[in-house]
Amino acid sequence: MSIALIDLHTHSTASDGTDSPADLVRKAAHAGLRVLALTDHDTLDGLTEAEEEAGRCGLTFVRGCEISTATPWGEAHFLGLWIPRNGEKTAPLEEALSKVRVQRKERNIRIAGKLQRLGMDISYEAAEALAGGRVVGRPHFAELLCRMGLVKDRKEAFRRYLGKNGLAYVPRMLMSPEEAVSLLKSAGALVSMAHPRLLHAPLEELERLVAGLKGYGLDALEAYHSEHDAGDVRICVELAARYGLQLSGGSDYHGQAKPNIDIGRGKGGLRVTMSVYETLMDYRRRMGLGEGV
Repeated sequence: MSIALIDLHTHSTASDGTDSPADLVRKAAHAGLRVLALTDHDTLDGLTEAEEEAGRCGLTFVRGCEISTATPWGEAHFLGLWIPRNGEKTAPLEEALSKVRVQRKERNIRIAGKLQRLGMDISYEAAEALAGGRVVGRPHFAELLCRMGLVKDRKEAFRRYLGKNGLAYVPRMLMSPEEAVSLLKSAGALVSMAHPRLLHAPLEELERLVAGLKGYGLDALEAYHSEHDAGDVRICVELAARYGLQLSGGSDYHGQAKPNIDIGRGKGGLRVTMSVYETLMDYRRRMGLGEGV
């Protein structure tokens, strides 16, 4: 009998993925997943479409989003899982995410300006058209660079132009980890730190960050992730045990934006089993949150 698998970290065209929310759900169902979370960056826009398709496919769906934050060691990302449908409860979250998207747009306009000054006929409007009305991100500029033959692939686009050391890089204005965790928690979400070992922090600093965020409502660590090796998983498991946190996991699937990552399978040996979901649900029940959202 095959092992039931889940994926609690995926992205769609609502942010920087390449599959529509409905297509993402259909792919998850085709892959045999039992549970799927959609966790797009800085938006809840794709959740209704994905949830409705999940109902048609018989797939358990978890409403989520991902927020990036600034730390001295780079960006730390946080996932809100089981975000309520209740608009009144999520209004502060929606307002905060709207401000993030405004700042993102301003950043993207500046990126386009830098590319133009480098002699490239690339506009913000072209990236916006490519995004199809969804959230514009650096992957859209990378795709434009590829289509124009200015780079051979997205990796080169980021290395030469869009990455931190690229010629057209513009830093983002980000909230603090404490702000993000508090915001997601106040909306009624279960809050998980995404891929903790991708934060370029010494272990003692990572532990200090996690310990402090527990007081702001951090619930879990995403131990199981495409970019975590066995040693990273072990560190996360031990850290979670030390601070009474739960464990989560997901592929961080983006479609063609990250072609080496498959939905529900990630890359390498990643497999997130149904027991992770069941344990999180038990935790939610103990917290008085139950099955519903």
